[in-house]
Amino acid sequence: MTASRTTAPVHVVVDIEGTTSATGFITEQLYPYSRKHFAQLLDTRGTEPDVARAAAAVRELIGEPEAGTERIVEALNGWLDRDEKVTPLKTLQGVIWAEGFASGELTSHFYPDAIPALRAWHAAGHTLYVFSSGSVSAQLAWFGHSAEGSLLPLFSGHFDTETAGPKKIASSYDAIAAAVGETDPARFVFLSDLVEELDAAKEAGWRTVGVRRPGEPYYAKGVAGHPETDSFARIDLSGAEPVVR
Repeated sequence: MTASRTTAPVHVVVDIEGTTSATGFITEQLYPYSRKHFAQLLDTRGTEPDVARAAAAVRELIGEPEAGTERIVEALNGWLDRDEKVTPLKTLQGVIWAEGFASGELTSHFYPDAIPALRAWHAAGHTLYVFSSGSVSAQLAWFGHSAEGSLLPLFSGHFDTETAGPKKIASSYDAIAAAVGETDPARFVFLSDLVEELDAAKEAGWRTVGVRRPGEPYYAKGVAGHPETDSFARIDLSGAEPVVR
């Protein structure tokens, strides 16, 4: 779909890892926390709809319909070791992290420029959304427990690979636009550190800004021609095209 170049973006959609927040915090703090709690979650809350659905999805993906807790945990940890964005893994991580944030054991991380920019965009009338491979429940816990308090009032919606689709295909961005009720894709701007995601959003007609923060896993890969920034503070959304100052 071709975007109109005369329409200013209104909807700001952000990724999390490497974009608003450091990937290292997630892999070094949250991943071990979820690994520690997988078995307990499956054994004590296995009949809850989200947990039961995720466990069934794991059994289907590994081709073992009778797999018990030990085998499911083994599969989850294997995906975690390879940092694979597998939906049932992300669902179970979200349930575990939500408990950790609610108990105060976990507090989310944001780059210093992220929260002020999100607040400024919201105050300027932009509607904010999240599209992450992390589950919606994980996103709600993450943005609800920052060091500056809950950021959830800033956001109008949250999307993951289950509700929208894979992040590297254009149809997922079409699905988000449909869910939001926006017929003009040019009114969206997507912020991500991964060029394949940016390419998919651009194919769907969205505006894009590549976020390249030193030390992040995809920094050296670049953003292949997308407007690029190392800070949200440099992004100007007031015109027909996003501008990086």
